[in-house]
Amino acid sequence: MNIFVSSLSFRAKKEDLAELFATYGEVTSARIITNRDTRRSKGYGFVEMPDESEGNAAIEALNGSEHMGRTINVAVANARPEREE
Repeated sequence: MNIFVSSLSFRAKKEDLAELFATYGEVTSARIITNRDTRRSKGYGFVEMPDESEGNAAIEALNGSEHMGRTINVAVANARPEREE
């Protein structure tokens, strides 16, 4: 299950995100999206959890919670649109 997390602190690292979600189950990946030029966080990221029930439990528990001084938004990530060549 791919989970979208927004309103993250600009200091948050992928390890912080993985640790936050690991409380609810196995995390296969966590990434913070950064600006290509400045390498600064854009304030959102994605977490992959293989078990859908654990992912849903994490979304339910963490949406609207505080992390590193910010109220985060957590939801199921939309599927990435297919790119036309």
